[in-house]
Amino acid sequence: MSTTMIEWWAQVQTIERSWLLFGIGAQVIFFMRFVVQWIVSERARRSIVPDAFWYLSLLGGVMMAIYGIYRADPVIIIGQLTGLFIYSRNIYFIWHTKK
Repeated sequence: MSTTMIEWWAQVQTIERSWLLFGIGAQVIFFMRFVVQWIVSERARRSIVPDAFWYLSLLGGVMMAIYGIYRADPVIIIGQLTGLFIYSRNIYFIWHTKK
């Protein structure tokens, strides 16, 4: 890390550091859905969307929406809330077909 980055990080308040780490964690979870989908598809040698993709999407989307609300960022909020509907609907279909 450069000295400038270390100095900046030292000046950031603890609560802001926590929110930044939460936001980064949300992005990591959201990104992992693509990794899971890629691995499953590579193993099957065809495109597959596993159940875990939708659960990671929902968890990452909820976390990103919370982060967007905290940051008062309407772009993040609207984007994530729209996605949450789609993720929830797909999870409903998963549960419904397993009954």
